[in-house]
Amino acid sequence: MSRSTRWTVAIVAVLVALLAGLVAELRREPVAVAPGGGGAVAGAGQDVAAARRRADLPPCQAGPGGPGPSVLRGVVLECAADGAPVDVAAMVADRPVVLNLWAYWCRPCRDELRAFAEYQRRAGAGVTVVTVHQDDNEAAGLALLAELGVRLPTLQDGRRQLAAALQVPNVMPATVVLAADGSVARILPQPFANAEEIAAAVENSGR
Repeated sequence: MSRSTRWTVAIVAVLVALLAGLVAELRREPVAVAPGGGGAVAGAGQDVAAARRRADLPPCQAGPGGPGPSVLRGVVLECAADGAPVDVAAMVADRPVVLNLWAYWCRPCRDELRAFAEYQRRAGAGVTVVTVHQDDNEAAGLALLAELGVRLPTLQDGRRQLAAALQVPNVMPATVVLAADGSVARILPQPFANAEEIAAAVENSGR
């Protein structure tokens, strides 16, 4: 074998090795770890249907009637409970609604989700709390809700359509209080430590 042939074979071998390494790297799935180290880990390929079963969320039910707030008409999101499309305006129509905007990687959101669940338990039918997961990794969001034991109606909104429609600042967590007539009573770009703080903020919004 001539010297030039040996060089050609060596170069081809290096290129094949590099190509094999690139293919292996592309096949690796990214892993997202939920905040707090509680073990809610979700790969990008995680079975969302299985995550939904574990989270066991309530359905995203429509309001008692009416078209809902005009600013939300045309906004259709996915219900995290079952993947069904949801007309958001109809969902919040004719009733006081508190929207909690969060993401699985947001550390302050973790405790706040528990606080909203407790607030809903205390408030009863007088108000409806809806959480909105604002990240494309739906499985990771569902895994966190299952870990926390938070079972509230939840919308999946990786593109932040709801926040854009309501002009919510680009921070998380954030809370939006909607009055029964569909108007935005208050936007609160801040975390809440407990149910009492949430109740006070909602009452002060004049909903």
